[in-house]
Amino acid sequence: MTDKIPVLVTGGAGYIGSHAVLALKDAGWPVAVIDNLTTGFGFAIPEGVPLYEGDIEDAALLARIFREQGIKAVMHFAGSIIVPESVENPLKYYHNNTAKSRALIDAAVQAGVQHFIFSSTAATYGIPEVSPVTEDSPKQPINPYGMSKLMTEIMLGDVSRAHPFNYCALRYFNVAGADPQARTGQSTAGATHLIKVAVEAALGKREHVGVFGTDFDTPDGTGVRDYIHVSDLADAHVLALEQLIAAPSESLTMNCGYGQGFSVLEVLDAVDRVTNRTIDRRLQGRRAGDPDALISDNRRIKATLPWQPKYADLGKIVEHALAWERRLTELRGV
Repeated sequence: MTDKIPVLVTGGAGYIGSHAVLALKDAGWPVAVIDNLTTGFGFAIPEGVPLYEGDIEDAALLARIFREQGIKAVMHFAGSIIVPESVENPLKYYHNNTAKSRALIDAAVQAGVQHFIFSSTAATYGIPEVSPVTEDSPKQPINPYGMSKLMTEIMLGDVSRAHPFNYCALRYFNVAGADPQARTGQSTAGATHLIKVAVEAALGKREHVGVFGTDFDTPDGTGVRDYIHVSDLADAHVLALEQLIAAPSESLTMNCGYGQGFSVLEVLDAVDRVTNRTIDRRLQGRRAGDPDALISDNRRIKATLPWQPKYADLGKIVEHALAWERRLTELRGV
């Protein structure tokens, strides 16, 4: 039985972070959140979870949180995630994702925190030559977002060799869906994730969905991605934390995906089926840097953790995303 130590979740009011908070709380872990609420929402934090509104580069605040909450592990989600914006404003991404991560890691080491889970990304692989992608595939990011995350992974590796500190870098593929009980979900206005955009269109919040590229080397010409349900992803974080505690001299890097891909058109078809309506699709040119297919080889996570995904079903992912979108309308009154 793992000793359930207090965990600090950075970005815990955001999309994936708030699901990790629920997964930890549901499993009985003491948890606290730091979030500057620039893209997070206070309503996403469950009752009874302390929320510190502030920034992860605020060393004095971090020291206080670590002391007050007795923090022994960090799950780090805070950061910027929009690929085109990273190309237009690279310094924002190197500041938010790399420099601030350095400040957080420094504060954790100073406080004697020994376990660190990092929200990384399949963007570290760039455009892979082979799909499914293994963790040992070449890391060749093609944008500052992917590079800023890879730099943090490298930092964590160096720190783990110099201090009594182990880490797990989880490389996400396409995260989608929402908490099955509709307690939280993706709430960001102007989100760019396909399933979020599609359910917004299905509910009349958008007029259409853009399909970027119909000439990819895939069965229907549209890009193929590995969509993972956010609650399954959150469960993987809790299991990874248990593994870090059980083997404190070992660090981990693992893909998080189902090892199965769906094309853009297959996703839109699934949304049409679930909602019983037809979304207006606008065919457009492909975006720079979009690979034909990006699918995870998930054998390592399956071999390392007792991870059994509960929601590896595209229809279920869409249903949960849709239920949250409706709940969000109630919360906001729009």
